[in-house]
Amino acid sequence: MNNLLMEVENEIAVVTINRPKSLNALNSETLTELEQCLGEIEKRKDVKVVILTGAGEKAFVAGADISEMKDATAAQGRDMAFLACRTFGKLENMPQVTIAAVNGFALGGGCEISMACDIRIASENAKFGQPEVNLGILPGFGGTQRLPRLVGKGRAKELIFTADMIDAQEAYRIGLANKVVPLADLLKFCKEMAAKIISKGSYAVSLAKMAINTGLDIDLASGLKLEADLFGLSFATADKKEGMSAFLEKRPANLTDF
Repeated sequence: MNNLLMEVENEIAVVTINRPKSLNALNSETLTELEQCLGEIEKRKDVKVVILTGAGEKAFVAGADISEMKDATAAQGRDMAFLACRTFGKLENMPQVTIAAVNGFALGGGCEISMACDIRIASENAKFGQPEVNLGILPGFGGTQRLPRLVGKGRAKELIFTADMIDAQEAYRIGLANKVVPLADLLKFCKEMAAKIISKGSYAVSLAKMAINTGLDIDLASGLKLEADLFGLSFATADKKEGMSAFLEKRPANLTDF
């Protein structure tokens, strides 16, 4: 991989977008590599949490690569948007929990890829924004769809229409960031959160992720039926038997299913 780094340890995969000279901007090559990398990770049973971050201390992902888009045709722009849609969709729907460790600028495609992750942890120097209208385009990597789902329609319209950039504390206030931590502690904090998640029933967590993601796009009655079906499915696992036995026996549970 030319633009990514990956390390796996203690069932955590840390994937780093490694284009620091361009502030980790997303070009087609990087998106293709990331799609392939995530496709391989989602098949692995030895990875239960994925942490996505950017190289260096200035930027998580500063946006899509404008030098690539400048002379692109309408068809090429659409193709790039679909490539990002597929790639970000893997982050959103893979069985593993995905955490964005936002270490600096998360603008345009950077904000959009962070929103495709299950959880966003921001460093104190992080900046979020959807500045595409400054360039005569609109967000094309999911910004108009995921941002209103996270912060509400009114706030999303304000951020997208004004192209304003917000800091980490404002992102936390409006629900775009889950936590804000010092930059020096960012990866440590994310790994500690990942370890906490891994200590739970991993198959149960993946089913809960599926229920939440799917439920947001269907009516309440259908969502409740889906939850009941997945709840029943969890009763067929070894983790259900072990978890409940451990609770009644007042001992730590040894949860192993994925």
